[in-house]
Amino acid sequence: MKKTETIKRMIILQLSFIGLIFQTAIYAYFWLTAYYPYLRLHRNFRFYFKGHVLILAIYFVLLFFFANTYGALKIGYLKSVDVFVSEIFSLLFVNVISYFQISLMANWVVDVKPIVSTMVMQTLFAGVWVFFCNMCYYKAFPPREILIVHGERPIDDIVRKFETRKDKYWIKKSLHISEGLERVKKEINAGYGAVVLWDISAADRNALLKYCYSCSVRVYTMPKISDVLIKGADQLHLFDTPIYLTREYALKVEQRAAKRLIDLVCSILLLVIASPFMLITAAAIKLYDGGPVFYRQIRCTRDRKEFYILKFRSMRVDAEKDGVARLASKNDSRITPVGRFIRATRIDELPQLFNILKGEMSFIGPRPERPEIIEQYMEEMPEFAFRMKVKAGLAGYAQVYGKYNTTPYDKLKLDLTYIEQYSVWLDLKLMLLTLKILIKPESTEGVDGNQTTAMK
Repeated sequence: MKKTETIKRMIILQLSFIGLIFQTAIYAYFWLTAYYPYLRLHRNFRFYFKGHVLILAIYFVLLFFFANTYGALKIGYLKSVDVFVSEIFSLLFVNVISYFQISLMANWVVDVKPIVSTMVMQTLFAGVWVFFCNMCYYKAFPPREILIVHGERPIDDIVRKFETRKDKYWIKKSLHISEGLERVKKEINAGYGAVVLWDISAADRNALLKYCYSCSVRVYTMPKISDVLIKGADQLHLFDTPIYLTREYALKVEQRAAKRLIDLVCSILLLVIASPFMLITAAAIKLYDGGPVFYRQIRCTRDRKEFYILKFRSMRVDAEKDGVARLASKNDSRITPVGRFIRATRIDELPQLFNILKGEMSFIGPRPERPEIIEQYMEEMPEFAFRMKVKAGLAGYAQVYGKYNTTPYDKLKLDLTYIEQYSVWLDLKLMLLTLKILIKPESTEGVDGNQTTAMK
């Protein structure tokens, strides 16, 4: 790693660590001035110095865990708004846990006002701190100059995505691989901060990847399906020869059992918690146009097994009277006013908890597609069948790290990443991250008119 990158990483770690200390200090103030005096007076709790240190250490560790999970420590890497939202979610989880911890100490529900005041002060500090840190970061480290090496596939899409982060990346030049490896290598030596290898042959990509590695040049590589499959392989050794093993099955028996147990417990709990919202939503849909409350549609889950997905109806009754499957587009006139709200808040997805309870779906997995859409995809991408090695999910890797209108090919790669790297912890992590994307508008927006992917 170059010296500049080492310095950059150290600065990010120091700023993140200082931010966590200040947030813990705010909690410490309310712990020492509000909750501890209450516990000492009413419950005869007496903590010495080490006891207070333990309480604050637990808070700090929890805050670090959630901040790391949600990305609140990625100063300079994520947009300021994303870091701030991650901070809010991290603080919310930790403060709720801490409130119940204090209530258990008191053996009764304690006053909520101090923890609310803690959250308010921490939120204000987070906004100022994130803005200050990112401002310092961008002034100290200008955008990275990037060279794109590409093949025949158009580069407009990838250029547009990099340009959404002009604070971090500057596409200085693009070069077609047909100009030859020697010409490309010569250009790489011109002092770029990074190279993007975009849709070039495996032979050329391997040669350039090795060359950039030898020159300590950062490389962004767009993976192909085979790369994603290899990424999830087990590393073995045949005597002194390393071997990658890609298994023929997706989830192991014990992983499926643990996943099903999580689905059962979580779906029952959420149905109890969400039942008032579901009743209100059902009444609103019925009162608006008198049509059916639920929307049932055939989708495919593991091994292309068909089932009826259940959702709150968000469109007019005659939305697909011509029988043609089409995805909701931006500003789609078929969506009712009630439907627009429940789609934006994801309330329309709540009835799928019954699909999960029945075992037709899981909480986390590739989103279920319609059979006719699957046929369309597989004509161009036979690999699309790979994503049906596991149950379809209410949320998934592609929903957390992609968008509603992410291209089918990119969604496939994201879903395969989930399948090949599955673990129970990954499921739990994606559940936590799903809460964050619920408030991101781009995760619920429709597709452009020229896109014909699958979910209504």
